Amino acid sequence: MKTFARKKLFGSIIAATLFFVAPTASATATVEVYKSPTCGCCDKWVDHMRDNGFTVITKDVGNKEIRQKSGISDSLGSCHTALVNGYAIEGHVPADDIKRFLRERPRAVGLSVPDMPHGTPGMEGARSDPYNVLMIKNPGDSRRDAVIYNRYDPHAPKQANTASEQGGSMMRLK
Repeated sequence: MKTFARKKLFGSIIAATLFFVAPTASATATVEVYKSPTCGCCDKWVDHMRDNGFTVITKDVGNKEIRQKSGISDSLGSCHTALVNGYAIEGHVPADDIKRFLRERPRAVGLSVPDMPHGTPGMEGARSDPYNVLMIKNPGDSRRDAVIYNRYDPHAPKQANTASEQGGSMMRLK
């Protein structure tokens, strides 16, 4: 009986540890960023990634070659390409989307924010434009083949997600 109790306690400790450690594991991933040595917005995106718990190694060699090797088409291109846990991240993708992507582990090449939209991490300023984070499913996919992974529209009215944010309670009376 004591052996069963010990096994159960040990299993509970392992499960609790995984429960609390797993969500942060993706944020401790190492990201290799290929960028131009003179690109200021790339440096700001690197800072954004570090501020969100990632370890970042920068390679100031440009990104055209690594983008091509990673299977990202020019139509999905941007100013820097990052590699993390077997995925390619193209452009100014927010860290929260990368963390979610690493937790979900979909069959995909990676994520992209094509071009350099104003208001993305690293491109902050007085202007913020709507943009989409795109999931690249297969090597060589073009922009039209990519799937919208997340949408950002700073001009859209913010919608309440929970009943308390909507000004109501969880229980509805008739």
